[in-house]
Amino acid sequence: MRIPILSIHPIKVLRTPRHFSSKSASRASKNRSLSSARPLPQEEVESDWGTIHDYKQRAMIPYHPARLAPSIQERTSAAQEMTLSYAGTVPIPITSNLQLIQPEDDTPRGIWPVYRLMVSTHRRRPQNALRTLEQDGEIRDPAYDGINQPVLRPDVTTPDDVEDNLDQFRAFLAHAHPYQSDEIQKSGLLRASKYPYVDTNSNNTLLRAHRQIVRLRQMDDILLNAQRQGRISFYLTCRGEEAILMGAASALEVGDPVFAQYREQGVLMWRGFTLEQFTNQCFSNILDLGKGRQMPIHYGSRALNYHTVSSPLGTQLPHAVGAAYRLKLAGEPNVAVCFFGDGSTSTPDFHSALNFAATLNAPAIFLCRNNGYAISTPTSDQFAGDGVISRAPGYGMAGVRVDGNDIFAVHAAVREAKQYALSKNAPVLIEAMTYRQGHHSTSDDSSQYRSVDEVLTTTENHDPLNRLEAFLKKHDLLSEEDVEVMRKQERNDVVKAMEQAERRPPVPMRELFTDVYHDMPLHLQRQQAQLEAHVKKYPEKYA
Repeated sequence: MRIPILSIHPIKVLRTPRHFSSKSASRASKNRSLSSARPLPQEEVESDWGTIHDYKQRAMIPYHPARLAPSIQERTSAAQEMTLSYAGTVPIPITSNLQLIQPEDDTPRGIWPVYRLMVSTHRRRPQNALRTLEQDGEIRDPAYDGINQPVLRPDVTTPDDVEDNLDQFRAFLAHAHPYQSDEIQKSGLLRASKYPYVDTNSNNTLLRAHRQIVRLRQMDDILLNAQRQGRISFYLTCRGEEAILMGAASALEVGDPVFAQYREQGVLMWRGFTLEQFTNQCFSNILDLGKGRQMPIHYGSRALNYHTVSSPLGTQLPHAVGAAYRLKLAGEPNVAVCFFGDGSTSTPDFHSALNFAATLNAPAIFLCRNNGYAISTPTSDQFAGDGVISRAPGYGMAGVRVDGNDIFAVHAAVREAKQYALSKNAPVLIEAMTYRQGHHSTSDDSSQYRSVDEVLTTTENHDPLNRLEAFLKKHDLLSEEDVEVMRKQERNDVVKAMEQAERRPPVPMRELFTDVYHDMPLHLQRQQAQLEAHVKKYPEKYA
């Protein structure tokens, strides 16, 4: 079966596997579209676009027969991106049509498209730009997709009043954006929860997602600084990747077991892990659920179905397959979800896990956060082909590539992946394209392998929090004053939780020997007695 979004015009110029600078994205987009855009009739070019020269200069916007002719305001104001490029990768064509590419479908030719629902937030105008970029906070118009597809843009009358009510807001968005109305109606982010969320005392899922990103970013900043001050031994932030975590978590249920790497604390936060629990773990105090046996940020929670993080890359991948296979045998309506970075795809466990999942027909979701770097190794040195998602057909599994900085797109992709996995008893591979704004960890200095300008430019143009806040502000669901108050409150809450965790006593040393056997054997009893005698002999060394 031919895939509709890919059957009109193949994008041949994007088939090269090599990477080049994001500065050439606009030039590449122009060249690509000149080969794939449908030529306008001579009379239309002269009457609406001006001269032939003007049309060629503006040919980055493909022509669609069902689309209304662009207005003068459209021609002189903002245009939306047609390609996505993080960390200097090959520009990837953007699609507004969510399509899980299934094993029986035709494999995309050239570069796999990336699904996006929201317009990116651009604060810098590209050099030599032919037109300014779209204002922030917009739902994406498929007419600007890098993949040609017929689009109908009817005349929409905006309702006069949109209250802070998700049902009314969802109806308004569906009315204002008919080409995305189906996805808008299905989005769990735009639906109120059955019961109020404990941490926000509200049923508003969308505003909670925003607040959780703010909370997570404040927690990351404060605990990172705590490590720099020597108060904890290690830390690792997820700055710039929060939309993946909240978008995915909001599409899952607590019954879906999560196998995380070490940059998914947002998923755990969404499920109810408190600031006190996060800080207790990082300080390895007496209330640490892991009893001080793990490095900081190696969280785990049986109650929240979040398997404890393991430092070695990729070890969680085969475990997720086993859990998914068990869910299938038990007939449970849940999927196992495994998060990992692009670096983990170079491990043997990645191949073993995906091959097992596909051959065993296990309902698992493999979500790769492609943030551009495996510590210091850029993706251009990791892959000769088209990233991670192009491997899905080789394993005989479904796959989709999504803009990881678009919380709505991630939510939709994970929701549809879960539905597919349950209905087909089959795995799904998701590649979420994003950018790691911070260092890999507190043991890393990213300025040694990437430029400061790259980090600043990508952060300013593609920050997921800025994009979501622009959307909320545009629709009067949030103000700058609200944001400032929220940041201060969340920062104070994190500081309070950290100070309390720091004052709590450490885990007793006897816990080194517990939870290994149900009944402690004699050899462990002897080791425990020897350790206690040693500490008693040299108390000043262990004060």
